Formats: sequence, C-alpha cells, structure tokens
Amino acid sequence: MDQLYSFLESEGVDKGLLEGVKAFRLMHPTEAENAPRVPSPEYYYYGKKTWELALAAILAGKNLLLAGPKATGKNVLSENLGALFGRPVWNVSFHINTDASYLVGTDTYDGNKVSFRPGPIWLCAAKGGFGILDEINMAKNEALAVLHAALDFRRSLDVPGYEKTDLRPETRFIATMNYGYAGTRDLNEALTSRFAVLDMPIISEENLQKLISRRYPGISVKIRDQLVKLYGELERKAESAEISDSALDLRGLLDAIALMEQGLKSGDALDMCIVNKSFDAYERGLIRDVINARIPADLTREVVFPT
Repeated sequence: MDQLYSFLESEGVDKGLLEGVKAFRLMHPTEAENAPRVPSPEYYYYGKKTWELALAAILAGKNLLLAGPKATGKNVLSENLGALFGRPVWNVSFHINTDASYLVGTDTYDGNKVSFRPGPIWLCAAKGGFGILDEINMAKNEALAVLHAALDFRRSLDVPGYEKTDLRPETRFIATMNYGYAGTRDLNEALTSRFAVLDMPIISEENLQKLISRRYPGISVKIRDQLVKLYGELERKAESAEISDSALDLRGLLDAIALMEQGLKSGDALDMCIVNKSFDAYERGLIRDVINARIPADLTREVVFPT
C-alpha cells in the first residue's frame, strides 16, 4: 500500500481523498486471515481524475461501476482500489450461466450433513471485502436480482433457510462492463441505480509513456515513444472502423515489450501479442503495415533495452 499511496501522491491525487483512505484503513484494518486476498498489483492505473472520482465514491460508501471500451484499465483500477484500501478481494467473472446460488451460496452435502457453502458475494459481505464483478452485463438480469438488497441501503443478504447476513461497513462492490461485446446486455435500471457509474477514458499518450517506463525502466525512450504513437494510431484506425478493435490491446502491447526484453525481435513479439489476435488474414496485413511504419521488425533486445 505504501508504494501505491506514494505513487498517487506523485500523480497529484487530491490530498484530502488520500487522507480519507488512511482513515478508512485505520478504521478497518486488514485481518491476518484475509491478508492473502489483498491484491499486490503488478501495474498501477494512470489517470488522476479517474482516481479521484473512484476514491470519492468508495469513501462515500458507494458501489462503483466502471464502464467503457476495452483497454481502458477497468480491471487494473479495480485491483488497485482493493490494494489501496487494504481489503480482501473476491473476483466474480460473469457469464450467461451465472446464477444466484453461485453468487450467494447453496446447500451442499459433506457426507454427514447438509450445510451452507458460501458464494463469493456472501464471503465478501461477511468479511468486509471488495467484490469485483467482472463483465456484469454478461449475466442474466434475473440472476443479478439477488444483489439488489446487498447493493442498496439495506446492505444485507437473505439466504432462504439461513439467517440474514448484514454487510460489514467496509464492504464495497466494484463492477466492470464493456460496451458492445458479444453476449452482453443492458443492465436494468434497478441495478444500475445502485452504482456510481464511472465512464473510463482511453489512456493518454503521457500516461502510457509513464506506464511503460515504470514497468520497463530500461527501455529506450525513442522506442517507447514510437510504441505509444503506434498504440494511438491503432486506436484511431479502430475508431474509424479501418480495423477491428482486436489490435487495440494494451495488455498485448505490454506483453510484446516483455517478449522483446526476453530476446525476441520486435516483429516476432508484436506479431504474437498484437497482429495474430486478429484471425482475418487481410486485417492482419493491415495491422502489420501500421506496425512496420513505426517499429522495424528486426529490433533486437540490445536496441530496445540499451541499459
């Protein structure tokens, strides 16, 4: 937490909000039994205003819905928030078959008796965790209805046959959703109203430079800047529908740099992590042309990482 807190200070995040985080952690210390579930982020989220909006919502006791297109850092920010507040995290990846019994829990027979097997939402409520509800708009609305009482002023879960469980005051839920993915649906108004909604912006060139430099401090500044411009160009082409958004993959860009650091030439690394994620031969050619205009295919590790 100390490193993440210092990072946010260096990014100029509002001091009052950061003091609020400190007060929250003092009031709700991390229990030893839950410590293994507190995230240790590999990446930090860059975006001062987004951080401030998210912190204000969490400190105000609200649940947060991070909405936006791919590659905007929704999962990174979710994990960062769990780490900063020192809360154990339960991740729920939604899909079309997610049902209420999976979310809250169900009866199970252990060989001797029937007992309650808690689900991630119940555990989050009982242990004061942060529940990350990933791709929440992939699930059927009727499955999500079980969350209504947990997400509104009642802050409770009522499992039939068992006593009602009240959420601990430090419990929060952070949901993520992408626009336009196959299998997604609109959230109903009753569920949406229970969240503060944060529209996630595309990462800026300046912040992408910071992200790459922090993760790969030995990278050539010239190569870094060309990779950042390449990402921006892919973004513009995806927005204008010249290519699909399969190439707009921030994880892929960072993975390609990691492969270059391991000794792969730049062309092979970018093919594996960006180009080949399109399964259309014509589109792969278009993406490769965009890349080759910025990054020569034969760059070696010594060139990309001169120090």
